[in-house]
Amino acid sequence: MASRRDFFKSFVKPQNRTSEETTPRLVRPPYASGESAFQSECPSCESKACVASCDEKIIFILEDGTPSLDFSKSGCTFCDACANVCEADVLSLENGKEEKLNAMFRINIEGCVAHQGVICNSCKEPCIDDAILFNGMFNPVIDEDRCTGCGFCMARCPTQAIDFCILEIEGEV
Repeated sequence: MASRRDFFKSFVKPQNRTSEETTPRLVRPPYASGESAFQSECPSCESKACVASCDEKIIFILEDGTPSLDFSKSGCTFCDACANVCEADVLSLENGKEEKLNAMFRINIEGCVAHQGVICNSCKEPCIDDAILFNGMFNPVIDEDRCTGCGFCMARCPTQAIDFCILEIEGEV
């Protein structure tokens, strides 16, 4: 008998990605002053305190020495810890007037089991912003106005049907 995990994985369809989509998509920690600050300040930071401060363990350092977020296991709680320990003020509570990341999440209808008629609300449960709306018991959509880009929905989706696109950091010039 197949396991529940095998059942959900059977709905996942491989997606063909263009060369543009295979380039790294960098979701930066919250409260960023701008991409240029990451490039100029973060590579010389020796402490990398933002990584150690993250209770969700989603911040990691890229080869270029800059931080990025990984939503494969969890999401961002906007706890402010990374901003509080950033010595160069690349991450600072003064930069972020609202809790929002530079990512916009979307649901792949072909990969989503709820869109295929299976009752599933795994993505809605962890969404504290009520950004995932359902048409009855099926057909979830993400309300872009409510979504903060925290990533919890992506981490919880059993079929990996949630993906994101990168937004420009608002502090950019």
